[in-house]
Amino acid sequence: MKTMICPSALTPLQLSSSSSSFHNQRLFFSKGCLFSKKTWKHSSICLSVRVSATKTITKEGNSLRANNKNVLTNVPDNVVLTPSVDGSAFVGATWDEQSCRHIFNLGVLQDARLLCLYRFKLWWMIPRVGNSGSDVPIETQMLLLESKEQAGIDNEESVSYVLLLPVLDGEFRSSLQGNSAKELQVCVESGDPAVVTSESLKAVFMNSGNSPFDLVKESMKILEKHMGTFSLRETKKMPGMLDWFGWCTWDAFYHQVNPQGIKDGLKSLSDGGTPARFLIIDDGWQDVFYEFTKEGEPFVDGSEFGGRLMSIKENSKFSKKKNEALNEEASDLKGFITDIKRTFSLRYVYVWHALMGYWGGFHPDAPDNKKYNSSLRYPVQSPGNLSHMRDTSMDCMEKYGVGIIDPDKISEFYDDLHSYLVSQNVDGVKVDVQNLLETVASGLGGRVLLTRQFQNALENSIAANFEDNGIICCMGQSTDSIYQ
Repeated sequence: MKTMICPSALTPLQLSSSSSSFHNQRLFFSKGCLFSKKTWKHSSICLSVRVSATKTITKEGNSLRANNKNVLTNVPDNVVLTPSVDGSAFVGATWDEQSCRHIFNLGVLQDARLLCLYRFKLWWMIPRVGNSGSDVPIETQMLLLESKEQAGIDNEESVSYVLLLPVLDGEFRSSLQGNSAKELQVCVESGDPAVVTSESLKAVFMNSGNSPFDLVKESMKILEKHMGTFSLRETKKMPGMLDWFGWCTWDAFYHQVNPQGIKDGLKSLSDGGTPARFLIIDDGWQDVFYEFTKEGEPFVDGSEFGGRLMSIKENSKFSKKKNEALNEEASDLKGFITDIKRTFSLRYVYVWHALMGYWGGFHPDAPDNKKYNSSLRYPVQSPGNLSHMRDTSMDCMEKYGVGIIDPDKISEFYDDLHSYLVSQNVDGVKVDVQNLLETVASGLGGRVLLTRQFQNALENSIAANFEDNGIICCMGQSTDSIYQ
């Protein structure tokens, strides 16, 4: 029987020549690890002890190294490494010129299996694999490297991992990318020409470990403590709806959701033996003005995303006045939700809204806009986003503009909206279109600051109005939001 022990740090082995426990002892050093092969005197059991050296991230000459192994070579002189806790480190750079956007080489990456998560569209991330810097797409937000080597007296395979996480450094946000020369690059940007810098010393967090799962978890804990701007899932209150089967109306209706259709869908699920206990009423319930969709004229694809919110209340589909001629009673959102909860034994009903109220924001000419001070802005995407898949909704918002609520008024808007929804028997919200903020941050302090303002206001309103932490965040897979 053979046993391998891998402590997290190099510790001395207590060996004694007078000990009766060992018949003989042989020590081996192999690639930074100490091995001892010992045969027990009173048995034929062989014990191999492997003690890993203390992990480190260092810059030595023109190389970035993890545990005495090269990770990146040809590292430029302006790259700066700042040690952090538990053998991790931050990597950044300095420049001669100030700018709101810098791209710098981190070094050459080759002959390493890699997995990265990158934004292929403004809203979403997907994975990609490869083996060199040229395989790392623009807008990469996580990079995991795997290294294998033969080690020990039995030539056993040793696997280790290095994690690179581009993070937020002050008012700047970072992402990774590669080029055809196999160089790994870092893009640092503020999203506002007025917010400039000549250094970003903590643009990328680096850490290493033997398990990719433990490495990611440990690294996020380090960042949570270091940054103090976000919390991990295990420290958050989980909404009760997570324990129940649910249905979202989007794929069934898109913008055309209506009360009867929802009832028919819930009945169909119940009749089929899979009753929903959680419902999301997605886009289509709000009071929206579609000024670019004209009745009687040909429909222009994407024009619906130019719609703007006129009030925080429901539209006429979900709110009807009493009609004595047709013998119809008055109805509103509260009455409808109360009815379907009772009829279909629903435990939770959430409704959809965009971070700015609606896709096209809050209408500057809406009656309530004196409270929210909305103004029209035209989104401008980062060059990194434009290198990937175009998005119809984003194209539309760039064309028609977005009614951006005054950041100083956004807390009031969220509180008004959410307190009204609670009064209508709504249990939570799905908040969409969150990454829009990075495209409208010019003149507002930059994308990091603007996202922080909106996210803080949103979280405070959720905590104040919904007892069960009732929120689903959507279309927000950007580090601007993840780390805030």
